[in-house]
Amino acid sequence: MLEPLIGAKNVIVAAAEAKVRRVVFTSSSGAMTMDPKRKPDTVVDESCWSDLEFCKNTKNKNRETDERLILLMLEMESQNWYCYGKTVAEQAASDDAKDKGVDLVVVIPVMVIGPLLQPTVNASSLHILQYLNGMAKTYNNAAQAYVNVKDVALAHILVYETPSASGRYLCAESALHRGDVVGILAKLFPQYPIPTKCKDETEPRAKPYKLSNQKLKDLGLEFTPVELALYESVKSFQDRGHLPIPAQQQDHNKWSKL
Repeated sequence: MLEPLIGAKNVIVAAAEAKVRRVVFTSSSGAMTMDPKRKPDTVVDESCWSDLEFCKNTKNKNRETDERLILLMLEMESQNWYCYGKTVAEQAASDDAKDKGVDLVVVIPVMVIGPLLQPTVNASSLHILQYLNGMAKTYNNAAQAYVNVKDVALAHILVYETPSASGRYLCAESALHRGDVVGILAKLFPQYPIPTKCKDETEPRAKPYKLSNQKLKDLGLEFTPVELALYESVKSFQDRGHLPIPAQQQDHNKWSKL
């Protein structure tokens, strides 16, 4: 995974040569959450880093099993190169920024959902679409943190424009079990064949990890509720033709007129 490392270094070098005032680096929660030593009750915040050796020797089991999603997330046979690459890229950017005197601020989004900005469905939203279109018959026994794409964009603006901003900023609204996700979807859009059974009911229910988004809140960011982010995701699927609109759909939830 040398490409993310080289790319991060090149950006910092170019910024230093151009005397850029501040660089905002987009990292990933993959650079933060992969740590086998973290206790279940430990709050995930900006001080957390993924363990590189753990990334190299584990498979990302929290993804859905759809082949297209696996390819998009760069999941290899036995190693989590996605999280490994995100971690080394952020570390390289931070180290080079210190060496070259570049003011670097890092935004760390979790799973980004909400309105699509492109015509295709991205990897982060694909599992939501599969819960709606019948491709997923069950949901994984897994937990995931979510954030609205509009909040991610605003976070970048805030850390760039706020003189006192520094270091890393975790961009997350809340963490949910996949069972909670399908429950919200079923409540908002009951017309779709949303799965009701867990793929692995024999194991204890996975617990969402605790997280802190206080640093971004302190900058004035008001996070969009995850329920609204999921609603906007589905409406975007419909508007872009990825999901048929049921003839009997009655959109009476509180966000339908937004």
